[in-house]
Order: sequence, then C-alpha cells, then structure tokens
Amino acid sequence: MSKDWLNLAACEQGRAIGRGEIDPSELLDRYLAAIEGSVVASAVYARLTKERAVAEAEAAARRARIGRRLSLLDGVPVSWKDLFDTAGAETEAGSRLLLGRVPESDAAVLRIAASSGLVCLGKTHLTELAYSALGLNPITATPPCINGSGLAPGGSSSGAAASVAFGLASAAVGSDTGGSVRIPAAWNDLVGLKTTHGLIPLGGVVPLCPRFDTAGPIAKCVEDAAAMLSALAGTRLPDLKGSRLDGARILVLETVAFDGLDDRCAEGFELAAERMRSAGAVLVPARIPAVAAAEELSACLYGVEAYSVWSEAIEASPDLMFVEIRDRIRSGKAHSGKDFAQAWQKLEMLRAEFRSAAAGCDAVAIPASPILPPEQGRLLSDRAYYGRCNRLAGRNTRIANMMELPALTLPTGVPSAGVMLLGKPFEEAKLLRLGKALEAGLAG
Repeated sequence: MSKDWLNLAACEQGRAIGRGEIDPSELLDRYLAAIEGSVVASAVYARLTKERAVAEAEAAARRARIGRRLSLLDGVPVSWKDLFDTAGAETEAGSRLLLGRVPESDAAVLRIAASSGLVCLGKTHLTELAYSALGLNPITATPPCINGSGLAPGGSSSGAAASVAFGLASAAVGSDTGGSVRIPAAWNDLVGLKTTHGLIPLGGVVPLCPRFDTAGPIAKCVEDAAAMLSALAGTRLPDLKGSRLDGARILVLETVAFDGLDDRCAEGFELAAERMRSAGAVLVPARIPAVAAAEELSACLYGVEAYSVWSEAIEASPDLMFVEIRDRIRSGKAHSGKDFAQAWQKLEMLRAEFRSAAAGCDAVAIPASPILPPEQGRLLSDRAYYGRCNRLAGRNTRIANMMELPALTLPTGVPSAGVMLLGKPFEEAKLLRLGKALEAGLAG
C-alpha cells in the first residue's frame, strides 16, 4: 500500500483500513499535517476539532483491529460545513451574528455519521448564513477555488469543497438550499449530491430556508458520495455494481437551463451528452414550462423564509453583515404573507406538472452551472456584477430544490464545467447508479 494515502478516495481509504493497511490514527495525523502545512488551510477551515478527531480515530483503530468496523468509512476523516452543530465547539455559520455560539449537542446528522465511524476533522468556512451561490465571504474568509486562486469557489459550501479539492479532507458535508453543495462541487471539479428534502435530518443545523434546506456530501467520486449518503442518512449503502446507461432515457431540459450558457459550460455538457449517447442512453430534449414559472417564484419563496428566520438577528446588528447577504435576505420584506402562501400553492402545482412531464425518463440532465467561477475582486467591487453572477450561478441548481428532487453533479473534464443529473424524490440510489455509469464514461 502506497504511503500517499491522502490521494486515495474515501472508499479506498476505508477498504485499506479494513485490510489493515492503513491505521485510522495515522491517517488522521497525515491530514492534520497536511492542514498545518497548507497555505490555504486558514481560508478553508474555520476551526479544527482535533481533540474529538483524535478520540474518534483511536476508537476506529481499535474497532479495525478486532474486526468490528461500523461501516466502509469507519475511520475516514471528513470535514463539516460550519452550520452543523458540534458539541462544545463553535458553530457560527460564517457570520458575526453568531460569533461565539457554542452548541451543547451535536446535530442529528453528525450523530448518525459518528455511529458509522466517520472522523470529524473540523468545520469549514462558508458563505455568510449560507445565502449565496458564489462562496465569497469578506466577513470570515473566502476559500480558494482549485482552478484559480482569484476565482470564486462557489457557495455556500465553499470550504467544504475546498477541503476535498486541496487534499485537506477525504470528503465533506455541506448543505444545499439552492445549489450550495453542487455549485462548489462543480467549480472545484468534484462530485456533489443534493438529497431529497427530508431524507437527512436537519435538527441542530443552522437554518436558512427550512422548507428548502437539505444536507449532502461533496466527494472525489460517485462511490464516495454514495458511501457518505449512507453514513449521513443511516441507510443501507447504495449498490453501484453493474451501473449502466444503456437503455436509460435522459431528458435534456431545455427550459431555462441553457439560457446564456458560457461556451466552456456548453462544451462540458456536450462532452457528457456524447458519453451518455455512446453508452447507449437515449437523450430526449424537452421543454417544461413549469421550470420557468417556478423560477419566477423563487425570490418570494426564498426571500420571505430567509427573512422570517433571520430578521430579528439582522435588524439588531445589521452592520455586522456583508452588505450583499444582508440586503438579499432583507429583500424578503418586499413580499407579503399572502404572496408567500400563494407562491407555495402555485409551486406545489408546478412540481406536479414537472414530475408528470418527466415521468417517462430515468433522469434529467442539464449543465451544473451556466457560468464559470467569476473573479473575486470584481465581485467585491461591482455590485451589479455580483448580483448577476449570484443569480446565474444558482439558477440551474435551484431547479432541483424548487422541484424537490435529488440531484448529482459530476466533473466533465472541462475545468469548473460540471454536468448535473436530476432524479426522482427519494430515488438517490438510482441516481447514483446513473452517475456512476456516466462517471466511468467521462473517465474513458
């Protein structure tokens, strides 16, 4: 077994632990040394949970020695976005509004993950209160993008993606309200899984929009994402054996998702589409008007809910916030309770229309993002540019949240130009099998 353990995928690390080739405590030490020696670590991690990680790794090592491992990933170190409560360690959601907030207990999903033996390395930086697709946070830190130090990393799970992309964690846990797992995964050439709303419990997770909030993994490959899903949801490990695209019907959604598409993003999607066709999938172009209608509701639905959650804290200390995030949340004041209730009624109808239109297909395929990572400097100096990029960055990913679907983004080989597959509610296992087959095609 090579000593270059940090380059292995999470599942490969887990299998090596099971064979006795990797000791979990030594693996943790490798990651801690990599973090200590990294010039980007302070922009990736808000804080480490070293004492906890050491205890968890030692326990995993003992289980491995007696053949009582809890899961494939028992003993594998992962990072957590800093809005998942960790008992006795600050959880501040990237905002000075929560400075010094120390929860007394772990988030429910962290407890589930611990019961599978995952080692909690630390808490990663994020967009303030998780409310931006860009990953920019001048309040705490802006993590780097693997494809350019001056580029936005994607948000809001920016540090989560950076921790994996820069080899500072084996996998990461993020949240996704409108694309916050998938955008940073796509821009950092990783795999990101948005889960069906309600699949992973959110007790002890700092909320943004509770009716849209989800949790999910960012990983190096589809197999790792599947194993992480099992560990986070406490469910059986999805079976990816025999994954294939032959005979699959893939709906290529032409409504909204291809508008104003960057040339490189189009190149990445066409490469993925060609691989799907070569593997025997049938691609069915289609327009679904419900998508455009739902997008028109998003400002009301997200704005009202976010402001209802954060209005008291924001109005008590508005100067503590990054102006772009503060003003975006405050925009929820422009909509009435009647507007909000009617928008939800309409969205439920649109969701039914979408599912009916896509019912005959195994998945929906679109570009993960219509744009590539923008420049951080210009985002900070040009408010119009920030607003335009923020709207576009999350436009395609938001389709899955609005339609209450699981979604998986994969790298295409074109830097920062991912492809996204949307599945059916609670059919993550099927979605992951399709993603595994597409991943193999893109690697060929």
